[in-house]
Amino acid sequence: MKKYAKYGLLAAAFLVGLMGYSQNRNLDNFRSPDKDGVNVFEAPKDTVSTFDGIKVRVGGSSTLQFQAIDHENSGSVELIPIGDNFNLATANLDLDVALAKGVRMHLRTYLSSRHHPEPYVKGGYFQVDNLDFISPGFLEETMKYLTIKVGHMENNYGDAHFRRTDNAQAMHNPFVGNLIMDAFTTEVGGEVYFRKNGFLAMFGLSNGKLNQAVNNPETTGASILAKLGYDAQVSEDLRLRLTGSMYSTGKSGNVYLYSADRSGSRYYLVMEDTEASTSGNFRSGRYNPGLRNEITAFMINPFVKYKGLEFFGTFETASGKADAETEDRTATQLAGELIYRFGGSENFFLGTRYNTVTSDDPSGSEITIDRFQLGGGVFLTKNILAKIEYVNQQYDGYDTTSIFHEGEFKGLLLEAVISF
Repeated sequence: MKKYAKYGLLAAAFLVGLMGYSQNRNLDNFRSPDKDGVNVFEAPKDTVSTFDGIKVRVGGSSTLQFQAIDHENSGSVELIPIGDNFNLATANLDLDVALAKGVRMHLRTYLSSRHHPEPYVKGGYFQVDNLDFISPGFLEETMKYLTIKVGHMENNYGDAHFRRTDNAQAMHNPFVGNLIMDAFTTEVGGEVYFRKNGFLAMFGLSNGKLNQAVNNPETTGASILAKLGYDAQVSEDLRLRLTGSMYSTGKSGNVYLYSADRSGSRYYLVMEDTEASTSGNFRSGRYNPGLRNEITAFMINPFVKYKGLEFFGTFETASGKADAETEDRTATQLAGELIYRFGGSENFFLGTRYNTVTSDDPSGSEITIDRFQLGGGVFLTKNILAKIEYVNQQYDGYDTTSIFHEGEFKGLLLEAVISF
């Protein structure tokens, strides 16, 4: 794994140098992967183009955690013994290429992840913010407000995915772990954005598949994505953002909205049985409601930042079923984050998050999972972040045959992040 990561980075850097393209840390219409990207959601729509030829930006991320977590249950299934130690280091390689005025490509490769110690491509997209490559001035007034994205890419459902950890890219997450119901999927599709005076509207379609193939053509239909919102810097000290999002599919061979993240959870081996492995049981601590073949999910996200104090909230409800079920089931998630950033450049932060999920579980039980997180961090530079987190997660409603019966895990994590 270390060999692949090292050779991958060296090869990418060599190829960029060989081609003679210049690296640009500030591409147009681009969310920075370092501290400058904190509290940025959709990539900004720039009003002035700096394009003067093809530019290739080689970037990447690397993280390492020390985990000191204990877990327990009262069920009939024995938990795997876990101790205090370091987890597998994770690494990403990013290529961002300015191809023409207002035209950009992104590609992310996981060099090492919990589920796959070997490199594999997460996905990428082609983003268009200007149509001068067709003809100078073509639809110039319209494209001041439109953005088009096409690719096998991370779909823009909700705002929580902009603050989550994406394998080694943990710079924008004030905590170590993601949400319990971690909405994230990469599917082939397209999204069209309209942005004007703080208002945002997005409509997208995807093919609903994580693993792309042409077989079984009747099992999966198109998935619909939509987002409406408002984001404004009301004053020098106050920023307000509110969005509502939807993801819906009426026919799928396998809905991946809550199970598509193949990089894995940060809470290694918690609440797993004695036969578990780090890579095989890579979603430890998360919850997938199992709405396998039909789903309609809504997420509402308020974000308020006043000086150094910020609040980010999530209200989410997902309904659907598996083909074998006769009635829809529903899962509901609530989360609230309160972060205080301080220091001359807000290089320090303290924060807490409460996250709860209530669901009609596939087992037939109505279950509840509660998580409390308390943490903080310091940006040693714009590209280096150190974090600490205390987590306590409790399970309720599972019957005595479940490994989660009266389950709980709690403890400390330390995480070091490099992103450039």
